[in-house]
Amino acid sequence: MVAVLLLLQRLSTRSNQLRLISGKLRFVFMVAALIISVCLVLKLLLDPELTLSDLVERSLGGAASDQLKPDNHKDDGPKGKCGLPKPCPENNYTFKMYSGATSIIGPRICFEGKMIIEKETRGNRQGINIAVINEKTGEHIKTGIFNMWNGKVEELIEFLKSIEDGSLVLIATFDDPATKLNDEARTLFAELGSSYISQLKFRDNWVFVGGKKTKTNISFEQHIKNDRETNKYEGWPEIIEMEGCIPRID
Repeated sequence: MVAVLLLLQRLSTRSNQLRLISGKLRFVFMVAALIISVCLVLKLLLDPELTLSDLVERSLGGAASDQLKPDNHKDDGPKGKCGLPKPCPENNYTFKMYSGATSIIGPRICFEGKMIIEKETRGNRQGINIAVINEKTGEHIKTGIFNMWNGKVEELIEFLKSIEDGSLVLIATFDDPATKLNDEARTLFAELGSSYISQLKFRDNWVFVGGKKTKTNISFEQHIKNDRETNKYEGWPEIIEMEGCIPRID
């Protein structure tokens, strides 16, 4: 009987010790969370231009964020528009564009130093982003954003058919560009000069510059397939960055 009482006493003591340790661990975690919160608040206070969206973006691991920052080229020569390392030749348009990253960081399209489609970190502009430019004047005509996950492909088809002859077309995708695509839409993209559109699938990244019956034969295109074995962000491939020069017409 005495042995049993001693055993119960030891178990009670051990239980109290475990509760004490658990309480100390909870306290340590609370202090750590408080320190992290204070650090984030101080960052926001010390850097007025830093936003919570920027902090969320950095949490992706920094790689996506670094790709979306302007290039810091070290050469001393003149820089081109849209952050190109060198200016385009005279009588050329300048462009630079990025696909989106995961389902958070949106695409960007810059043309002649003007950001036509701005980067966002709120998951907006998912699908296919299209900017239409007048080939002769360089004027930005219109922009279309089409959700290919749960949107209507008919709206995309109507937009593509409405593009006038003599237009440059710049396209950058974000998240899923392909689920709702049908043969008619793919054919219209192919007529703009795309050679990859027939292969575009769920969550592939794709950037493209082409034209509708333009005087200059234009075709810039890059793509990365969505493949879990090679993806940079688990369910999504890495960002595509593409830049170049487009000859003007007289």
